[in-house]
Amino acid sequence: MEKFFKLNERKTTVKTEVMAGVTTFLTMAYILAVNPGILSQSGMDFSKVFAATAIASAIATLVMALLANLPFALAPGMGLNAFLTYTVVLGMGHSWRFALTAVFVEGIIFIILTAVNIREAIVNSIPANLKKAIGVGIGLFIAFIGMQNAGIIVNNDATLVSLNPEWFKGAPALTMIGLVITGILLAYKVNGALLIGIFLTAIVGIPFGLTKYAGGSYLPSAPYLFPFEFSKILSLDFVVIVFTFLFVDMFDTVGTLIGCATKADMIQEDGSIPNVKEALFADSVGTTVGAILGTSTVTTFVESSAGVVEGGRTGLTALVVAILFALSLFLEPLFGSIPSAATAPALIIVGVMMMSPVKDIEWGEMTEAIPAFLTMIFMIVSYSIADGIMFGILAYVLLKLFTKKSNEISKMTWVVFGLFVLKIIFGAL
Repeated sequence: MEKFFKLNERKTTVKTEVMAGVTTFLTMAYILAVNPGILSQSGMDFSKVFAATAIASAIATLVMALLANLPFALAPGMGLNAFLTYTVVLGMGHSWRFALTAVFVEGIIFIILTAVNIREAIVNSIPANLKKAIGVGIGLFIAFIGMQNAGIIVNNDATLVSLNPEWFKGAPALTMIGLVITGILLAYKVNGALLIGIFLTAIVGIPFGLTKYAGGSYLPSAPYLFPFEFSKILSLDFVVIVFTFLFVDMFDTVGTLIGCATKADMIQEDGSIPNVKEALFADSVGTTVGAILGTSTVTTFVESSAGVVEGGRTGLTALVVAILFALSLFLEPLFGSIPSAATAPALIIVGVMMMSPVKDIEWGEMTEAIPAFLTMIFMIVSYSIADGIMFGILAYVLLKLFTKKSNEISKMTWVVFGLFVLKIIFGAL
């Protein structure tokens, strides 16, 4: 174990790595309840998505452990699952099979981009302020979805949306209680605060009549297998959806790797991350395998930083997380009994956690600030991550062009701009 994971070289021990792995799992295991809940709204089967979530997370994290030897864990990404359900399926009217086909193609493209060493180059070509705005916008979008799922925010014919007049009753009240519980746990820096918060809120939901035992077998359910729909892969919608998955996943993964590696003091003198190609490969394999099994894009989780803070420095931390995800396959009835009102606080607080990049946006430079703001606000008001990105890119290119700063527009940004112009043109026809 010492020879394979290089424990002494990275100044860690087996005990430290195991504890770090358990900590990381506890902070991100909420995905086992939240991901099937979100994707099942697209028409997918909760049990099959639960199995796919656990298996894909275990496989991707295992690749990270054994190939990259880094203490980072992977699972279906928050925001990307929301994009699949609320934008691609419910918003654009496509089937969930069509959406998973786009995820599968994205995974294959990522594998190719990683193999030929150009994935990092693509990431670097996109405006830095838009990268930050996309993460923040997705966080706000996730929080908004959480409030809707809980019934806190409801439809209003006069103002489009409004606060539920009875937010202090039933499911909305349970979510409010859950927010307080989870917030207190986070304030005290309790490991696994989100997961513990979900379980405690679910327990509180019993006297509310909202938490009921789902029943079923503790034996693992079978996931989907190749649930694809290739008949529309040549459509413009498919191209835009694949690109959006690529775009969001790319920044989410690279940003998380940089953030966690910095916390672990792994950034090398030239600014690079050790074994970053292998880490990106784990993400690509996870996404491809996840799509084959029936779940949305798999990405490196920022919650990995919790394990890093606990001392995790090698792939042994990730190996522990992978094992725990595999064992979670036997706990589906437990996760299936958790009502959406109990998982909604986690969605809202994940939004809080994704807000920090907003302080680093160049608000004093209008050609940067306006596109960033439009990216964030349109994600919420249009109920679409893709539309937020579209308005951000369009504004960025046009403002730079008409203020004689076109030299700041990268070639890849021009390509993205062109794709969105085509979508506007074809969408108007």
